[in-house]
Amino acid sequence: MPVLTESQITDYHRDGYVLVREMLDAEETDLLGRSARQDRELDRRSQGRKDGEGGSVRMSLWNQPGNGIYGMVARSQRIVDSMERLLDGEVYHYHSKMILKDPEVGGAWTWHQDYGYWYQNGVLFPLMSSVMIAVDPSTRDNGCLQVLKGSHLMGRIDHELTGEQAGANLEHVEEARKVLDLVHVEMDPGDALFFHCNLLHRSDRNQSPDPRWTLICCYNAARNNPYKESHHPRYTPLDKVADTAIKEVGIKRFDDDDSDVAWMGDEDKSARSLEQRIGLQPRAEDG
Repeated sequence: MPVLTESQITDYHRDGYVLVREMLDAEETDLLGRSARQDRELDRRSQGRKDGEGGSVRMSLWNQPGNGIYGMVARSQRIVDSMERLLDGEVYHYHSKMILKDPEVGGAWTWHQDYGYWYQNGVLFPLMSSVMIAVDPSTRDNGCLQVLKGSHLMGRIDHELTGEQAGANLEHVEEARKVLDLVHVEMDPGDALFFHCNLLHRSDRNQSPDPRWTLICCYNAARNNPYKESHHPRYTPLDKVADTAIKEVGIKRFDDDDSDVAWMGDEDKSARSLEQRIGLQPRAEDG
């Protein structure tokens, strides 16, 4: 599949996101989904995130792409070349994560910007972007991603704690909702959403009988190397692979991959590091 078109790149810079249908074909999507469902290590490494609404989201997060199927997706030419078009230059892998919204119990994500906490890691400029790849159908019923169209142009917003998540300041979010379009991004398996690190986004709880698993690969511009060490990596050259590598590696799970992917620990560093570094207090409703 070719990299993003000029029209898609224009949409991304105007809206803060662009949805690409069938970024992975049916066979690739099936391999990714089967690998994830059967991956005991992925499940073992998953961590719960309280959402402040009585629910919890499971997430597995790792810093290095590795040599399994997840790494082949993150390192694939079509994904990396698209990111390099969006960020106008060389990129490196910042981290990846699998969001495991289980049927009827998967919790919500509060409104936030990824750069709201990545900035605290010594990353000076918002030259960062993520791609969310749907493993399952992503619908309103099972808690699909919601975005405020064009909100990336607001710049970085202060963040505070909601449950165990880092959320954007509610006053700014409420004002933004008055003037920006709210979009529910419904996706089919294999679809990919590229979104800017300052785009405001959230999701509802999964109250359906169906799972909503998504793979999210995050990238930073090489020229935007963090000035200090943090729990995510500084610039490391990305070993790009041919698009055919996804099918060639097949069902290669973390169980089958002996490379060091640098798993994140049990602590939700995206939220708790904010609390520790800049003294954030939980929102009033969290006690």
